[in-house]
Amino acid sequence: MIGMHVLGFPRMGRNRELKWALESYWNGQSSVQHLLRTAQMLRAAAWDIQASAGCAMVTVGDFSLYDHVLDMSVRLGVVPERFGWNGGEVDLDTMFRMARGRSQPDDPKATAACAMTKWFDTNYHYIVPEFYPNQTFTLACRDLVAQVEEAVRLGYTAKVVLLGPVSYLWLGEMVSGGHRLALLPALLPIYRELLEKLAAAGAVWAQLDEPILVLDLPDAWRNALIRAYTTLRLNPLPILVASYFGPLADNLDTALALPVAGLHVDGVSDPEGLQAVARRLPSSAILSAGIIDGRNVWRADLGSILERLEPMAAALGDRLWLAPSCSLLHVPLDVTLEDHLDPEVRSWLAFAQQKLEELGVLRQALTQGPASAAEVLAECQRSLVSRRNSPRVRQPAVQRRVAAITPAMLQRVPAYPERAAAQRQALQLPVLPTTTIGSFPQTAEIRALRRDFTTGRIDQTTYEAGMKKAIAHTVAVQERLGLDVLVHGEAERNDMVEYFGEQLEGYVVTQQGWVQSYGSRCVKPPIIVGDVWRPAPMTVRWISYAQSLTTKPMKGMLTGPVTMLKWSFVRDDQPWETTAYQIALALRDEIADLEAAGVTIIQVDEPAFREALPLRHAQQEAYLRWATAAFRLATSGVAATTQIHTHMCYADFRSIIRAIAALDADVMTLEAARSQMKLLDAFARGQYPNAVGPGVYDIHSPNIPSVEEIVALLERAMAAIPVQRLWVNPDCGLKTRAWPEVEASLSHMVEAARRLRAKLAAP
Repeated sequence: MIGMHVLGFPRMGRNRELKWALESYWNGQSSVQHLLRTAQMLRAAAWDIQASAGCAMVTVGDFSLYDHVLDMSVRLGVVPERFGWNGGEVDLDTMFRMARGRSQPDDPKATAACAMTKWFDTNYHYIVPEFYPNQTFTLACRDLVAQVEEAVRLGYTAKVVLLGPVSYLWLGEMVSGGHRLALLPALLPIYRELLEKLAAAGAVWAQLDEPILVLDLPDAWRNALIRAYTTLRLNPLPILVASYFGPLADNLDTALALPVAGLHVDGVSDPEGLQAVARRLPSSAILSAGIIDGRNVWRADLGSILERLEPMAAALGDRLWLAPSCSLLHVPLDVTLEDHLDPEVRSWLAFAQQKLEELGVLRQALTQGPASAAEVLAECQRSLVSRRNSPRVRQPAVQRRVAAITPAMLQRVPAYPERAAAQRQALQLPVLPTTTIGSFPQTAEIRALRRDFTTGRIDQTTYEAGMKKAIAHTVAVQERLGLDVLVHGEAERNDMVEYFGEQLEGYVVTQQGWVQSYGSRCVKPPIIVGDVWRPAPMTVRWISYAQSLTTKPMKGMLTGPVTMLKWSFVRDDQPWETTAYQIALALRDEIADLEAAGVTIIQVDEPAFREALPLRHAQQEAYLRWATAAFRLATSGVAATTQIHTHMCYADFRSIIRAIAALDADVMTLEAARSQMKLLDAFARGQYPNAVGPGVYDIHSPNIPSVEEIVALLERAMAAIPVQRLWVNPDCGLKTRAWPEVEASLSHMVEAARRLRAKLAAP
């Protein structure tokens, strides 16, 4: 029988039960027992969905209370000294301190959280392991063993999943010298010990994820993979090594040389690699074929996939397993929850549960013949034809406008030095000007107001009055704290991408299409179904109202074209470049309207710019060309005195510093607090020419930074960037934080800037 399984499944639950349980626990409002009961319930629900869909084995270990990379650090005893762990079982609160800096409001052990960055080229964030030259490893948490026991008690056959040892080392960082691969000999025995315990608990397979197999790997890391799995084969569990997010390419031979019981290949992004592995697979090995897209929401072309699978199934028989291309963590749970979505569009979509159904149809057609699934295959074909022929997909006027883009539209004039002088004269800002990234706390009152308006409980007049009250409060707080450049706080925005998706033609938005970003943080990516254009101004009214409340500069706040693309579910019927230019033209119109309304500072956020970089070097130059062009298309139509800001966060910018400079934004703000300003090394070495605002306040932690801590960070920044080109700001937006900690932190930030200004002015 052809097998079927998933690499991972959404964690949050149908109603985001995990989010609410986590935040209730972190706020001290519920017990750890309640949190653990919720987690247990969600795991059981996920296993039931998998088993009901036809998976002979359920996937155990993909669930996490924060992040699966952090889970591996906790299991392996990789806990930095500052967290005060002295051996034994790593408790839940220590894990949360590593992720957030604090477990609960009155946590006496609060400290600096571990660094956080993006999981390959996704919007999922992971907690970076911290390694030291004398690093030791030990089994320090039995959570995975307990989950296997839990699944077995419920009557399921368990395939356990964990991050593979070589990818785990690759994703970490050495804190004080040394090489990560030097730690592999000490790490492997602990993996073997863990696999033995998992087998004893009842697991029958182990899926070890090695996503670095899709990267440009140095020979030392390829050799490490062979060495690692040669060691790990001496354990009682058969191992399936899983790669995903891209082609194996020059790592194909390495993957095939691994002495393991099976390989998973991402056949969506690497159909040729999947065929090559099928041809060359050792005669006893399993091939897990990732043939349903685990990262996008479109229904699969089951007929075409079936044609590709039939020869494979004939050759491999029960050594063929069907699977999504990657973990379904990256898509929403269930499209049937979208009862307000246009039925035509809904018929084009498949979320996690529907992707399992698609796998079931393919397995049925392969094992019982296509005629047994003829009705479903025909319905799938009708959906594909409907989408291809729908008038909502193509807009000739938008296509003509993209075709008319000229090189002059991508060029900001005059050059930065002349613009900077004009902006200094126009804005009259002090040295080390203070600002924020854009959003302020989204309180329960604000969310209720937006929800009541959406559901029709209140009218537009009441809604707008409530939003204006929230904006006025945000402006008043900033004035009282003494910030130099203000923002309106984005009270009216549900999300920095979804908000614009609601107003741009070519997008649709969902009600329950939640996807985890990090910890309890979920986003609801809109879906790009057709050509994108702006029917009306989107932000001018709110920004103009905020500006009317103050004489200080008020930033206009927009989300950039690459982030609007990357943080949406993107149409797959035209190049990303084309869609990016369509979005950029819509933003260009919005920026022109903001400027005409008197807004002289406009921030165009691009936090996904680095994230969208292709994983392979060979594809990166082409991406950077069009991504840079899209940003410049959006922002280059303004006067010299209009200051363009952009924001990026939680990424390593070293490899793309020239592309970031080529954006030619007047001010670049970025996350730097968790990294203790290390990210500025790339800006200093690359002689970045424009202004920089390195974050001095880690907004993903509830900790309040002291004035002295912020001064120390700014002094490090001043050693890398001339003070005349430095701004002072938090790492990111403040929507997830509470007002008391925001006010205290920003007050300290403003005071730190004042102290340094006084120091600079002293003779």
